[in-house]
Amino acid sequence: MSAAARKAGLAPPQVAARKSGAPLVCLTAYTTPMARLADAHCDIVLVGDSLGMVLHGLPTTLGVTLEMMILHGKAVRRGLERALMVVDMPFGTYEEGPEQAFRNAARLMAETGCAAVKLEGGEAMAPTIRFLCARGIPVMAHVGLTPQAVNSLGGYHVQGRGADGERVRRDAAAVAEAGAFSVVLEKVPEPLARRITGEIAVPTIGIGASSACDGQILVIDDMLGMFTAFRPKFVKRYAELGAAAEAAIAAYADDVRARRFPAGEHVFSQAGDGGAA
Repeated sequence: MSAAARKAGLAPPQVAARKSGAPLVCLTAYTTPMARLADAHCDIVLVGDSLGMVLHGLPTTLGVTLEMMILHGKAVRRGLERALMVVDMPFGTYEEGPEQAFRNAARLMAETGCAAVKLEGGEAMAPTIRFLCARGIPVMAHVGLTPQAVNSLGGYHVQGRGADGERVRRDAAAVAEAGAFSVVLEKVPEPLARRITGEIAVPTIGIGASSACDGQILVIDDMLGMFTAFRPKFVKRYAELGAAAEAAIAAYADDVRARRFPAGEHVFSQAGDGGAA
């Protein structure tokens, strides 16, 4: 069996069947160690194109490539046993048309072992979603704030306020009808997210949306306090690992400069001490 082969775990139909059931727990992951930590507790692990900003220091997700997603997808696959693995399709790999989307989605699935792909967009992307689903590629859709459209949206603003709510409702309905097994709702007003959740037949996964959604997702580095460049309102910090890591690095630097490290227990004698070589 290849390293990328899919291990037994949740499948898209099982996720779809969770509509109005126990809330789906979702997090992003980009590395094998984080995937292992998330796997025991999460239903879905997303290899998000947010890795461009979180891990690679890019200003937006627009510079993320298919090769980057495949590299990190392979790493995450090695760390999962049960969670459903979804991989983001990066900007420029699916918008041209259904055939382009199929080629790149098929490559993502073949090379990473993921069970589904995620792509951004509403009504305009419904034909592509339908095309992919008809050819055996499960799709998680993403409407509301779509970060890959940051330039046309004019920034990372709340979507769907006032009359604009009808656009987001149409987008969610269109992608669900096209066959998406779940729909991410990002940064939309709470009443709108609640309404959409009640209107569409597949699970909604909220991020800056509503507790009424069928599931929730956060960027793992945000909720662990490891990514500190900015903090969206919708993020709850469950730890401050960035601050803890900085303190540990400072303590190490102090010990090295004061010659406190390495101490006797960290070095090896000439005669051997019975420990590791």
